[in-house]
Amino acid sequence: MLGDLIMSGLDVSDFSYLSKLQENARTEFEAFDAFHSAAQRSDGLIPSKYRELIALAVALTTQCPLCIENHSVRAKQAGASKEEISETVFVGAAVRAGGTVAHGLLALRSFEKGQALT
Repeated sequence: MLGDLIMSGLDVSDFSYLSKLQENARTEFEAFDAFHSAAQRSDGLIPSKYRELIALAVALTTQCPLCIENHSVRAKQAGASKEEISETVFVGAAVRAGGTVAHGLLALRSFEKGQALT
């Protein structure tokens, strides 16, 4: 039973729990909603297509299936091409890989110092 729950991942029906999040943490929910709306606005200096491509790259690196689906469609609606979506995949992959390399530098420094935190 628990294994099925873990393996099933997110589903669109999970959005039905948004009202429970809002009910249980109203202040935080409303602050997040305002922040999210500001980041997704269409009247900013960054055009909607680029906002959606950025959001898609982040969604790919955080591996959020619902976000990937949502921002892929929104990018298409904002005028992004299949080629732009494809390039975005590799921009996200490169940034994620870059973070791994940066953390690798930390690992080497820690190895050379030879001291654990505890």
